[in-house]
Amino acid sequence: MIKLSNLHYSYGDKEILKGLDLEIAKGRFCAVMGANGCGKSTLLKCIAGLNTAKGGRISLDGKDLAAYSTRELAQQLSLVQQQSHTDMEFSAFEIVLMGRNPYQKRLQNESEQDWKIVEECMKMTNTWGLRFSKPHEMSGGELQRVMIARALAQKTPVMLLDEPTSNLDIAHQMEIMQLLCDINANERKTILIVVHDMNLAYHYCQELLLLKSGKALYYGPMEEGLTPERIKEVFGVEAEIYQKNIFFRK
Repeated sequence: MIKLSNLHYSYGDKEILKGLDLEIAKGRFCAVMGANGCGKSTLLKCIAGLNTAKGGRISLDGKDLAAYSTRELAQQLSLVQQQSHTDMEFSAFEIVLMGRNPYQKRLQNESEQDWKIVEECMKMTNTWGLRFSKPHEMSGGELQRVMIARALAQKTPVMLLDEPTSNLDIAHQMEIMQLLCDINANERKTILIVVHDMNLAYHYCQELLLLKSGKALYYGPMEEGLTPERIKEVFGVEAEIYQKNIFFRK
Protein backbone atom coordinates (compact mmCIF):
# COMPACT_ATOMS: atom_id res chain seq x y z
CA MET A 1 0.00 0.00 0.00
CA ILE A 2 1.10 3.55 -0.78
CA LYS A 3 -0.19 6.02 1.79
CA LEU A 4 0.10 9.80 1.64
CA SER A 5 -0.81 11.81 4.70
CA ASN A 6 -1.20 15.60 4.45
CA LEU A 7 1.50 15.74 1.77
CA HIS A 8 2.84 19.19 0.87
CA TYR A 9 5.41 20.14 -1.73
CA SER A 10 6.58 23.52 -3.02
CA TYR A 11 8.94 24.84 -5.67
CA GLY A 12 10.26 27.98 -4.02
CA ASP A 13 7.23 30.01 -2.98
CA LYS A 14 4.88 28.10 -5.26
CA GLU A 15 2.94 25.38 -3.47
CA ILE A 16 2.30 22.42 -5.80
CA LEU A 17 0.85 19.71 -3.53
CA LYS A 18 -1.47 21.04 -0.87
CA GLY A 19 -2.19 18.56 1.87
CA LEU A 20 -2.73 15.44 -0.22
CA ASP A 21 -4.31 12.45 1.58
CA LEU A 22 -4.46 9.19 -0.32
CA GLU A 23 -4.25 5.42 0.06
CA ILE A 24 -3.51 3.26 -2.98
CA ALA A 25 -4.01 -0.44 -2.34
CA LYS A 26 -1.59 -3.09 -3.55
CA GLY A 27 -2.08 -4.29 -7.10
CA ARG A 28 -4.02 -1.33 -8.49
CA PHE A 29 -3.52 0.13 -11.97
CA CYS A 30 -4.17 3.83 -11.47
CA ALA A 31 -4.13 6.72 -13.95
CA VAL A 32 -3.00 10.05 -12.52
CA MET A 33 -4.69 12.86 -14.42
CA GLY A 34 -5.26 16.59 -14.20
CA ALA A 35 -4.57 19.87 -15.95
CA ASN A 36 -1.00 21.05 -16.53
CA GLY A 37 0.69 22.23 -13.35
CA CYS A 38 -1.62 20.39 -10.96
CA GLY A 39 1.23 18.32 -9.45
CA LYS A 40 1.11 14.98 -11.30
CA SER A 41 4.84 14.63 -12.02
CA THR A 42 5.71 16.18 -8.67
CA LEU A 43 3.60 13.55 -6.90
CA LEU A 44 5.39 10.67 -8.63
CA LYS A 45 8.80 12.15 -7.80
CA CYS A 46 7.78 12.50 -4.14
CA ILE A 47 6.65 8.87 -3.99
CA ALA A 48 9.88 7.79 -5.71
CA GLY A 49 11.95 9.71 -3.15
CA LEU A 50 13.40 12.16 -5.70
CA ASN A 51 11.54 15.09 -4.16
CA THR A 52 11.53 15.60 -0.40
CA ALA A 53 8.10 16.59 0.82
CA LYS A 54 7.86 19.92 2.65
CA GLY A 55 5.29 18.48 5.00
CA GLY A 56 3.28 15.34 5.65
CA ARG A 57 4.26 11.69 5.31
CA ILE A 58 4.63 9.03 2.64
CA SER A 59 4.66 5.37 3.62
CA LEU A 60 5.06 2.17 1.66
CA ASP A 61 3.55 -0.96 3.20
CA GLY A 62 3.36 0.89 6.52
CA LYS A 63 7.04 1.88 6.53
CA ASP A 64 7.99 5.54 6.24
CA LEU A 65 9.66 6.28 2.91
CA ALA A 66 12.55 8.03 4.68
CA ALA A 67 13.33 4.78 6.54
CA TYR A 68 14.27 2.98 3.31
CA SER A 69 17.85 3.06 2.11
CA THR A 70 18.39 4.05 -1.53
CA ARG A 71 19.04 0.42 -2.40
CA GLU A 72 15.97 -0.84 -0.53
CA LEU A 73 13.75 1.76 -2.16
CA ALA A 74 15.07 0.83 -5.61
CA GLN A 75 13.94 -2.74 -4.93
CA GLN A 76 10.44 -1.48 -4.14
CA LEU A 77 9.84 1.32 -6.65
CA SER A 78 10.81 1.87 -10.27
CA LEU A 79 10.27 5.17 -12.06
CA VAL A 80 10.03 6.02 -15.75
CA GLN A 81 10.41 9.78 -16.05
CA GLN A 82 8.95 12.00 -18.73
CA GLN A 83 12.30 13.04 -20.22
CA SER A 84 14.92 10.41 -21.02
CA HIS A 85 18.60 11.31 -21.38
CA THR A 86 19.88 11.07 -24.94
CA ASP A 87 23.55 11.84 -24.16
CA MET A 88 24.31 8.45 -22.60
CA GLU A 89 27.00 6.37 -24.28
CA PHE A 90 25.49 3.06 -23.25
CA SER A 91 23.73 0.60 -25.53
CA ALA A 92 20.04 -0.10 -25.03
CA PHE A 93 20.96 -3.48 -23.53
CA GLU A 94 23.30 -1.84 -21.01
CA ILE A 95 20.63 0.72 -20.09
CA VAL A 96 18.09 -2.01 -19.35
CA LEU A 97 20.74 -3.98 -17.45
CA MET A 98 21.04 -1.00 -15.07
CA GLY A 99 17.64 -2.04 -13.75
CA ARG A 100 19.38 -4.98 -12.08
CA ASN A 101 21.79 -2.76 -10.09
CA PRO A 102 19.70 -2.72 -6.87
CA TYR A 103 20.18 -6.48 -6.55
CA GLN A 104 23.95 -6.55 -7.00
CA LYS A 105 26.55 -6.22 -4.31
CA ARG A 106 29.49 -3.85 -4.73
CA LEU A 107 31.88 -4.96 -7.50
CA GLN A 108 29.60 -7.90 -8.30
CA ASN A 109 29.13 -8.72 -11.97
CA GLU A 110 25.73 -9.37 -13.49
CA SER A 111 24.58 -12.97 -13.33
CA GLU A 112 23.21 -15.13 -16.12
CA GLN A 113 19.80 -14.64 -14.50
CA ASP A 114 20.18 -10.85 -14.81
CA TRP A 115 20.92 -11.21 -18.50
CA LYS A 116 17.88 -13.44 -18.98
CA ILE A 117 15.64 -10.91 -17.22
CA VAL A 118 16.95 -8.11 -19.45
CA GLU A 119 16.32 -10.12 -22.60
CA GLU A 120 12.82 -11.00 -21.41
CA CYS A 121 11.95 -7.37 -20.61
CA MET A 122 13.34 -6.09 -23.90
CA LYS A 123 11.32 -8.62 -25.83
CA MET A 124 8.20 -7.68 -23.85
CA THR A 125 8.65 -4.03 -24.86
CA ASN A 126 9.64 -4.85 -28.44
CA THR A 127 13.13 -3.38 -27.96
CA TRP A 128 15.30 -6.48 -28.32
CA GLY A 129 16.15 -5.46 -31.88
CA LEU A 130 17.54 -2.18 -30.47
CA ARG A 131 19.87 -3.83 -27.95
CA PHE A 132 23.08 -2.58 -29.62
CA SER A 133 21.75 0.94 -30.33
CA LYS A 134 22.86 4.06 -28.43
CA PRO A 135 20.27 6.64 -27.31
CA HIS A 136 21.22 9.14 -30.03
CA GLU A 137 20.55 6.43 -32.60
CA MET A 138 16.99 5.84 -31.37
CA SER A 139 13.79 7.79 -31.84
CA GLY A 140 12.09 9.30 -28.80
CA GLY A 141 9.54 6.50 -28.80
CA GLU A 142 12.19 3.79 -29.04
CA LEU A 143 14.16 5.27 -26.16
CA GLN A 144 10.96 5.54 -24.11
CA ARG A 145 10.29 1.83 -24.57
CA VAL A 146 13.88 1.05 -23.54
CA MET A 147 13.37 3.02 -20.31
CA ILE A 148 10.16 1.08 -19.66
CA ALA A 149 12.11 -2.14 -20.20
CA ARG A 150 14.67 -0.97 -17.62
CA ALA A 151 11.89 -0.32 -15.10
CA LEU A 152 10.47 -3.79 -15.76
CA ALA A 153 13.93 -5.33 -15.29
CA GLN A 154 14.06 -3.73 -11.86
CA LYS A 155 11.34 -6.21 -10.81
CA THR A 156 9.74 -3.90 -8.26
CA PRO A 157 6.26 -4.38 -6.78
CA VAL A 158 5.49 -0.71 -7.59
CA MET A 159 5.96 1.02 -10.96
CA LEU A 160 5.63 4.78 -11.45
CA LEU A 161 5.42 6.07 -15.01
CA ASP A 162 5.28 9.72 -16.04
CA GLU A 163 3.65 10.00 -19.47
CA PRO A 164 5.33 6.86 -20.84
CA THR A 165 3.27 6.94 -24.06
CA SER A 166 3.87 10.61 -24.93
CA ASN A 167 6.46 9.93 -27.68
CA LEU A 168 4.81 6.82 -29.08
CA ASP A 169 2.56 6.33 -32.09
CA ILE A 170 -0.93 5.00 -31.43
CA ALA A 171 0.01 1.36 -32.06
CA HIS A 172 2.86 1.47 -29.54
CA GLN A 173 0.72 3.44 -27.07
CA MET A 174 -1.82 0.64 -27.07
CA GLU A 175 0.93 -1.99 -26.96
CA ILE A 176 2.54 -0.43 -23.87
CA MET A 177 -0.79 0.14 -22.10
CA GLN A 178 -1.82 -3.47 -22.75
CA LEU A 179 1.59 -4.67 -21.53
CA LEU A 180 1.20 -2.71 -18.29
CA CYS A 181 -2.35 -4.01 -17.93
CA ASP A 182 -1.14 -7.60 -18.32
CA ILE A 183 1.72 -7.08 -15.85
CA ASN A 184 -0.70 -5.59 -13.35
CA ALA A 185 -3.07 -8.55 -13.73
CA ASN A 186 -0.46 -11.32 -13.78
CA GLU A 187 2.09 -10.00 -11.28
CA ARG A 188 -0.16 -7.80 -9.12
CA LYS A 189 2.19 -4.85 -9.52
CA THR A 190 0.92 -1.52 -8.26
CA ILE A 191 1.14 0.88 -11.21
CA LEU A 192 0.68 4.65 -11.15
CA ILE A 193 0.80 6.22 -14.58
CA VAL A 194 0.53 9.88 -15.53
CA VAL A 195 -1.38 9.98 -18.79
CA HIS A 196 -3.03 12.77 -20.78
CA ASP A 197 -5.00 10.68 -23.23
CA MET A 198 -8.37 10.17 -21.53
CA ASN A 199 -9.45 7.38 -23.86
CA LEU A 200 -6.28 5.38 -23.20
CA ALA A 201 -6.75 5.80 -19.46
CA TYR A 202 -10.45 4.98 -19.66
CA HIS A 203 -9.85 1.75 -21.60
CA TYR A 204 -6.88 0.37 -19.69
CA CYS A 205 -6.73 1.70 -16.12
CA GLN A 206 -8.82 0.38 -13.24
CA GLU A 207 -8.64 3.49 -11.12
CA LEU A 208 -8.34 7.23 -11.46
CA LEU A 209 -6.59 9.81 -9.33
CA LEU A 210 -7.83 13.18 -10.50
CA LEU A 211 -5.79 16.13 -9.26
CA LYS A 212 -6.90 19.73 -9.21
CA SER A 213 -4.82 22.58 -7.80
CA GLY A 214 -2.57 20.23 -5.84
CA LYS A 215 -5.37 18.27 -4.19
CA ALA A 216 -7.18 15.02 -4.93
CA LEU A 217 -10.52 15.87 -6.48
CA TYR A 218 -11.34 12.17 -6.94
CA TYR A 219 -9.79 8.77 -6.33
CA GLY A 220 -11.61 5.56 -7.13
CA PRO A 221 -12.92 3.42 -10.00
CA MET A 222 -12.23 4.89 -13.44
CA GLU A 223 -15.74 4.68 -14.86
CA GLU A 224 -17.21 6.42 -11.82
CA GLY A 225 -14.57 9.12 -11.75
CA LEU A 226 -14.03 10.23 -15.33
CA THR A 227 -17.42 11.77 -15.94
CA PRO A 228 -18.38 14.63 -18.29
CA GLU A 229 -18.95 16.81 -15.25
CA ARG A 230 -15.47 16.24 -13.83
CA ILE A 231 -13.85 16.58 -17.26
CA LYS A 232 -15.51 19.98 -17.54
CA GLU A 233 -14.46 20.98 -14.01
CA VAL A 234 -10.81 19.94 -14.37
CA PHE A 235 -10.01 20.48 -18.04
CA GLY A 236 -12.61 23.07 -19.03
CA VAL A 237 -13.92 21.14 -22.04
CA GLU A 238 -17.31 19.65 -22.84
CA ALA A 239 -17.31 15.87 -23.27
CA GLU A 240 -19.65 12.94 -23.58
CA ILE A 241 -19.00 9.24 -23.08
CA TYR A 242 -20.55 6.67 -25.38
CA GLN A 243 -19.71 2.94 -25.37
CA LYS A 244 -16.49 3.55 -23.37
CA ASN A 245 -15.28 6.25 -25.75
CA ILE A 246 -14.88 9.91 -24.80
CA PHE A 247 -15.89 12.50 -27.37
CA PHE A 248 -15.17 16.20 -27.03
CA ARG A 249 -17.39 19.05 -28.17
CA LYS A 250 -16.35 22.54 -29.19
